[in-house]
Amino acid sequence: MKIYSVFDEEFSNYGQVLEGYDTQGLIAAMNAIPLPAEGVDYKPAISELEKEPIYAVLKDKAYGGMPLELGMCWGHNTKLNCLEYHRDSEINIGTEDFVLLLARREEIKDGKLDTSLVKAFKVPAGVVVEVFATALHYAPCHTDADKGFRVAVGLPLGTNTDYRISDPVNDEDKLLWARNKWLIAHADSSEAKDGAYVGLVGENIDIAG
Repeated sequence: MKIYSVFDEEFSNYGQVLEGYDTQGLIAAMNAIPLPAEGVDYKPAISELEKEPIYAVLKDKAYGGMPLELGMCWGHNTKLNCLEYHRDSEINIGTEDFVLLLARREEIKDGKLDTSLVKAFKVPAGVVVEVFATALHYAPCHTDADKGFRVAVGLPLGTNTDYRISDPVNDEDKLLWARNKWLIAHADSSEAKDGAYVGLVGENIDIAG
């Protein structure tokens, strides 16, 4: 599939690049955390990252003073597997170039989304990107299998922490997989095997190679 840049006009429907932030200290702190041997790890909040000066700057400016968690998604991945959305934008910063697989919420029809609608966007190392709340996204993809990826994830405090409901009142409630996290899975994904709502139809995109 074609891989766009986040500096291309096509990205404007999914997010924007945020200029003016010094990411050097954050990247050093991220690089100090070992990569898993395989697969992907994620922690919503990591104290070592939140000690970096950029944390307060993002909280005060990018999030307008709202409570913020700064964690990381890191490992090795080339597949789509799932798409998620939040009620708020997400901030991403990578230590290496990485690729985001994105779609738009309005493209979900009757609880399903065709994966042919997904677009790929390359994010250069150190660039701060905002992924809009209306953009469906999930785990980043690496561009170099030897290096994997480390991507800082900024979200409103509490997002992606444990939370389920047993009494859905509408169809969207069936997608609620964690706090402030609505998830649609591909049938081939481990999340689907764990009981996540299956709503991605078509190919489980893999950008390997």
